[in-house]
Amino acid sequence: MARKFLYVMAGIIVLGAGVLFALRIWGSDLARVAFIPTDGFQAQAPLARTAYTDPTMWLARPGIRRDTDPARWLPAGVPQEEDLPFAVFFVHPTSFLERTSWNAALDDAQSQTRARTFVRGLASPFNRAAELWAPKYRQATFGAFLTDAPDGQRAIDAAYADVAQAFAVFLAEADPNRPIVLAGHSQGALHLLRLLREEVAGTPAADRIAAVYAIGWPISVAHDLPALPLPACAGPGDAGCIVSWSSFAEPADPGDLLRTYAASPGYDGEPRGDSPILCSNPLTGQVGGEAPATANLGTLVPEESLADGALVAGAVPARCDASGILLIGDPPELGPYVLPGNNYHVYDIPLFWRNLREDVVRRVSAWQTR
Repeated sequence: MARKFLYVMAGIIVLGAGVLFALRIWGSDLARVAFIPTDGFQAQAPLARTAYTDPTMWLARPGIRRDTDPARWLPAGVPQEEDLPFAVFFVHPTSFLERTSWNAALDDAQSQTRARTFVRGLASPFNRAAELWAPKYRQATFGAFLTDAPDGQRAIDAAYADVAQAFAVFLAEADPNRPIVLAGHSQGALHLLRLLREEVAGTPAADRIAAVYAIGWPISVAHDLPALPLPACAGPGDAGCIVSWSSFAEPADPGDLLRTYAASPGYDGEPRGDSPILCSNPLTGQVGGEAPATANLGTLVPEESLADGALVAGAVPARCDASGILLIGDPPELGPYVLPGNNYHVYDIPLFWRNLREDVVRRVSAWQTR
């Protein structure tokens, strides 16, 4: 299981500039002290079997009023368009940063507020869907990804158990005649990849998957993809396939990420080593290659409060390097939450908000045609 990635690939949108500055200087040692819980892992009680039939267990789902559903938010100037007949299951990234416990409580107000912010900015490109489901779950704390100790993996496993339970209810209650899009970022993407292997592969649901957007978590082309039930999306018209990227501005220093990635075991049990990371170019819809900034239809630039944002066309280009890192040219001014090494992980989806919105519609259409 991949660990420690969230030092360089976490949803740090909630960290202050002072903490980010300290991380840049002292790196992972400071992160371990600041974020890894000191108490041992305590197993959480299983949720009731019917827990996710309760609408309050979802940040977004059919039946929630559009003006209160964070996933239905749109940037200024983007019109509300007709819903299209597909269903999205979206898993939000880490919003719990405390070291008081290994997993977030569902009633933790601070992490839930952050999660709604994530859903607003990261799930909104998918909201052409007639159904958009985003569960609450007892996510692993940030520090769980900074340690090789068994407690970290136990926390990740516990979080996944909630996601899997929510996914079962999604399959039971979503329109069975609609194609499915799976989407998630960071910790959310990690859980989606496990869903694919454990809950989707070999089931009727596999035939309904129009696309999987596992963004902000590295997928080894050699050691992970062959163990997944779907291939990478090779071109913009492909369906039933996987899209993923990890964004860095230039000059990029992804050394910490690549070293941790190389030492971690892939889904085939072998070290990932220097095998390339899957790099889907969000401006072309292809694996690899490059595209100029003029191909970028709209980057979501957030306001300082993170409550709103505006689309800016032509803000950044996109180029996949030999290792599978997505390079976005000179550092754009999106806010203070850029990670060490010019890592734009927090902004993986906002950087390409408008292109992603069109990409998902195109892949759903291709699935329906197929």
